[in-house]
This record gives sequence, C-alpha cells and structure tokens, in this order.
Amino acid sequence: MNYQTYQPHSDLAPLVNCYWTLEVPGDMEAPKQRMIPDGCIEMCFILGDDIKRFTSESTFALQPRAMVIGQITKPYYVQPTGYVNAFSVRFYPYGFANFISKPLRQLADKDTPLTDLFDEKEAKALEQAIIEAANTEARIAVLEKFLLGKLSDQSVIDTIVKSTIDVLSQTKGKEAINSILKDAPSKRRNLERKFSNQVGISPKQLGKIIRLQAALKLILNNTNQKLTQVAYESEYYDQAHFIKDFKEFTGTNPKEYLSDDQMMLSSLIYSKD
Repeated sequence: MNYQTYQPHSDLAPLVNCYWTLEVPGDMEAPKQRMIPDGCIEMCFILGDDIKRFTSESTFALQPRAMVIGQITKPYYVQPTGYVNAFSVRFYPYGFANFISKPLRQLADKDTPLTDLFDEKEAKALEQAIIEAANTEARIAVLEKFLLGKLSDQSVIDTIVKSTIDVLSQTKGKEAINSILKDAPSKRRNLERKFSNQVGISPKQLGKIIRLQAALKLILNNTNQKLTQVAYESEYYDQAHFIKDFKEFTGTNPKEYLSDDQMMLSSLIYSKD
C-alpha cells in the first residue's frame, strides 16, 4: 500500500486537513477492509478499479467513482475489485459545510455522488478533469480551483461550533460538552442542532471519535504500550470504558486491532495522519 498526504493551499487550510492518495496493486484475494470513524468528511475520486462498500455480510454496492463520504458513526467494510488508485480531500469536521447548503446529517454513513451535491454538469467536468490530470499535483490544482470557486466570502460555520470543535481537538476529546458550555442546557440544545447541520454528527459523538483517534495513535505508534496505560493517558474512566468505546467504533477490541488484516488500511492512515 502506498498512502501519501499533501497540504492544502493557505486559503483552504482552515477547512481542509489534507489531500491524500492511495495506491495498491491489484489482488483478487484482497481482504475486506474495515473503515472507522475519524470525525471528517471526504471528497473522493476512484481512479482505479471499482471498490465495493458492504451493507451487510454478503451484500454490497459499488462506490460512486466521484463521491462525498459523509461522517462515519459506525465501522463499515470496503473491498477492492482489483487495482486501487484513489485521490481524496479530507475536510476538517466543520470544513465541508462551507461548500454546500444541504444539512450534513443527511450525508452521514453514506457515499453520495458529487452529482447529487453540485450542478451535474459542473460535477462531471470536475471528475473528468481529475481523471485527465497528469499527476497528483495537477489533481490538487484542479480540485483547489473548484473548491475556491465554491467558497463563500461569508463563513457559514457558527462560532460556537468551531470553538467547541477546537476545544475537543485541543483536549483530544477529553473535555465534556457540558463543561465547554458551562452546564447551560439551552446552549447544548442549540449546539446540537448546529452540529447536526454543519458537522453531521452530535458534539458528543465527535468528542468520542476524537478521543478514540488519539488512543489509536498511541497504540499504533507504541505497540508495546499496555492498554491500561493507553486508557489512562486518554482519560477513560477505566479500561472497560475504553474497550467499550473502542469496539463501538472499530468493531474489534484493542488487543486484536494490530493483528487484524481487515484493519490494515485504517492502521496505515491513522498512524501517519
């Protein structure tokens, strides 16, 4: 697997985490890969062979070749049908709302074709330009021109949404939402409505995902570290709480994670991210 990341233009840096490419040689025996929540929305272009997204143990649909992958709230499986060549932009949790008017909760746990979110002619032209671009740098230039053209002069992200996400990110998901809002119930209800529209998941869900991602990095970057230490550093109540959240978002337990062939792609992405 060859996974590479690239930094965005300075005008997009507040909204775009990175661009990334993934290339994997064709293998008819390629195992399913389990994708897990990371709190981000992605716009992805499949440039190689088709990729299956499973909706159950045995049923699947082919992913759109130009799509937006909404917020993930539970793990799901993908499987390549051959050669993998993908190009994608990963937005920060509040980033993608600046480019479309549709409430982002409607995109959660779905692959949405670009033609459903943007003008059909425009979306198809973007996809074709990405396909015809000579290399990754050229693809980034094409996509950045498109995104900068869609960017509104007036931010659509409420200050309370961005400030809450900033606190969750800075504390690696450890800060309780009530603490951030100073225990004001009316503020929490308002925040949850805004998160639903502008992020696609609730503040509590995002906090749990950010916390888990921080724990994953501890595991991936120090494979000899004891799970009790990971749980302690991530400020879970106890190891049982840590394992419960881990299984909820990854579908496996921490001990099995590193040796699970179905987690190879996720491990590669999140150890480097």
